[in-house]
Amino acid sequence: MYPKLSDLINDWFGTNIVLPIQSYGFFLALAFLFGAYFLYRELQRKEKEGLIKPRKKKIQKGKPASVQELATVFIFNFVLGFKIIGGLLNYNSFAQNPQDFLFSSDGSLAGGIILAIAGTAWFYYTKKKKELHPPVWEEVTIHAQDNTWPIVFVAILFGILGAKVFHWFENWEEFSGDPLEALLSFSGMSFYGGLLIAAVAVGFYARKQGIKWWVLFDSVAPSLILSYGIGRIGCHVAGDGDWGIVNTLDKPGWLSFLPDWLWSYNYPHNILNEGIPIPGCTGNHCYELAQGVFPTPVYETIMAILIFLFLWKLRKHIQIPGVLASVYLVLNGTERFLIEKIRINNVFDLWGMKVTQAEVVSVILFATGIFLIIYLTYSYKRNLKHEPGDHLKTGS
Repeated sequence: MYPKLSDLINDWFGTNIVLPIQSYGFFLALAFLFGAYFLYRELQRKEKEGLIKPRKKKIQKGKPASVQELATVFIFNFVLGFKIIGGLLNYNSFAQNPQDFLFSSDGSLAGGIILAIAGTAWFYYTKKKKELHPPVWEEVTIHAQDNTWPIVFVAILFGILGAKVFHWFENWEEFSGDPLEALLSFSGMSFYGGLLIAAVAVGFYARKQGIKWWVLFDSVAPSLILSYGIGRIGCHVAGDGDWGIVNTLDKPGWLSFLPDWLWSYNYPHNILNEGIPIPGCTGNHCYELAQGVFPTPVYETIMAILIFLFLWKLRKHIQIPGVLASVYLVLNGTERFLIEKIRINNVFDLWGMKVTQAEVVSVILFATGIFLIIYLTYSYKRNLKHEPGDHLKTGS
């Protein structure tokens, strides 16, 4: 496994560099970038079809820089310089454990002050060049696709919050044992927790921007499952513990064309240092699992990409708002429920049944998706009977 991106580069190219980039974080960033790209395209398409109306907004141009703006820019640049310059001056420490460095009080005071002064001066200079006497109000058009990055930012912020909170509830002993570590750690996240909280937050944002809830979530659905699949690549590459149960079964003959690690894998050099020591290995990550397990992140990536391709193909053929999002709920719930059967997870008792949190949520999502498909289809057809011709103005 490759806990850091530089571990992968060194293994492939025989180099000996050290980069402060965690593999999981790298693939998570890729997930958001790919998700944002396809969301941008969908929002653009929805506006062309008339499902999302561009908004007019008045902005004031030519205002001088305010004290509040200058103070904000100064503080932001100080923190940036304090950490970046400090990281460069103590590169080995920073590269070996960037997370600890970023959340510590270590840094460069001089670097922070220099960048703060330089950044604030540049901000003041650029505002001064554009200053008008008096400032003028100008009307600008906000297109649907202009909301892409705000939506992604809201989803990231509340998605991480929800993922952490749900994981704490699922692993309460771990959280109560070291709350600070649980809070600052980038590991330990529940996808469904992030999905639910982010969906509510993005829904509120969309409403403020005049975007209908169902239209937005139809737009988001393909990007969401694709981002999930790319994120799972990061889980596998880093070996972060999201693997399956022990698999000591012989690989079936009809799967003989697949490499052995796709059937059972022991995750050498995993980031958690789980398992037994690897003979002759020296360094920070020298453990592998004693027995091979199902590499479930790979399976989830494959299923997520297939679901994405299906939704992407289907999206132009569904005329009922909300149905594409409902299909996503059904497929996502099915995928996660199936994978939970061979995946390691905490089990709890529910009415005498041993289930995982993800199994419960996936069943709820599946049932919700089926209900919504039936309800939205019925409502759409009923409206057509009462208002013939209106179907030409709707769609997904």
